[in-house]
Amino acid sequence: MNSHAVSALERAAGHQQRFEASFEKYFAELATDLNGVQLGRFPRRCLELLAQLSLRGGKRIRVTLLYEAAGLVTREEVPGLAEAALSLELLHSHALVLDDIMDDSAMRRGGLSTYYACREDLPDHPQAALGLAMMVGDLAGFLALRVLFEADMPADRRQAMLDVQFGVTTDTVIGQVLDLERDVNSSADEGLLETVCEYKTSRYSILGPLRLGLLAAGQDLTEHEESLRRYAQLAGLSGQMRDDYLDLFGDPDVTGKPRGADLRAGRHTYLTRELLALTGDDHDAVKAALGNPEATPRTIDHIRDIAHRHDVHTRLQKTIDHYAHAATTEAGSWHRHWNSEAVALFEQLPQWNTRRTR
Repeated sequence: MNSHAVSALERAAGHQQRFEASFEKYFAELATDLNGVQLGRFPRRCLELLAQLSLRGGKRIRVTLLYEAAGLVTREEVPGLAEAALSLELLHSHALVLDDIMDDSAMRRGGLSTYYACREDLPDHPQAALGLAMMVGDLAGFLALRVLFEADMPADRRQAMLDVQFGVTTDTVIGQVLDLERDVNSSADEGLLETVCEYKTSRYSILGPLRLGLLAAGQDLTEHEESLRRYAQLAGLSGQMRDDYLDLFGDPDVTGKPRGADLRAGRHTYLTRELLALTGDDHDAVKAALGNPEATPRTIDHIRDIAHRHDVHTRLQKTIDHYAHAATTEAGSWHRHWNSEAVALFEQLPQWNTRRTR
C-alpha cells in the first residue's frame, strides 16, 4: 500500500472519530432545542430512538466522502462541512427507519430496529407503534435539512448545498418507492435493479456527499459533473452488490443483521437474481425461501450451500471487483486537476469496499 493510501486511511479514521463526537453533542443539545419534546412522552421517545439508531455506529462512509471531497480542493478548514456531515447522517437514519418498516426488519446495527423498538413499547397498539416509527423517520429527514439550513457559511454556498440535499432527499424517497416495485415484481430485470441502486446508493451515498463537499470548498461543479456521476454509479454498483453478497455470506456478528434477511424479506437483489437463475431442485429451494419470513437458519444455510456449490459467490465477487476497478480508474483521472492525496482515497475506496465485512 503506497503512502497516499495509508494517509487516506488515517484521514478517514480521523473524520469518523471527530464526527462521532460531533453527533453525540448534537443529540445532547437537541432535546433542549426542540420545545415539543417537553410536551409529552412520545416526542421524547422519538428523539431517544433517533439518537439510539444514529449513534449506534455505521460505516460513516458519507462523512468521509464529504470531507475528502472538500480536500480535493483545499486542506484549509471549510465552513459548513460539520453541518453537512450531520445532515447526511440524519438523512441516512431517516432511510434506515423507512427500510426497516418496509422490510419488517427486527435488527439494525446490532440492536433492535426503530420499528421493533416501537412495537416493544406499544405491544397493544400496533398501529400506533407503526405511526411512531414513521414519525422517528420523518423527524430525522426534517432535521437533516434544518441543520444544513442553519449552517454558518456564505449564503450562496449554503443555498447551493441545500439545493443538492433537497435533491438527495427526493431521490432517496424515489429510491424507496422503486425498491418496493422491485420486490413485488417477480420479473425485475437488471435495468430496474440498476435504477434502484442509482437512487438508493449512487446518488444518495456517493454523489451527494461528493457534491456537497466540493460546493462547500467553493468548487464549480459544471466541468466535473459527468465524471462525478460516473464514479458514483460505478462505486455505487460495487457497493450495493457487496451489501447483497454479505446478506448471505457475511458474519451476522459483524454485519449486525441476521443472515438471509434479504431472502426472508423477498428482496430481488443481485444475489437473489443469480440464485433464481439456477434450475431444478436448487431453484425450487431458493424460490421457497424467498419471501418466507419463517425460513429457519438451517434453510438459509442450505441456500448458502447451494450458492457455494454453483460458485454464485465467486461470480458475484468478480462483478463487484469489475465495477470497483472501473470506479478506481475514473477517480484516477482526477489527479490532473485536484489534490492527489485526496484523490488517492477515492481511488482506494472502491477496492476497500469489495472486501468489507459489514
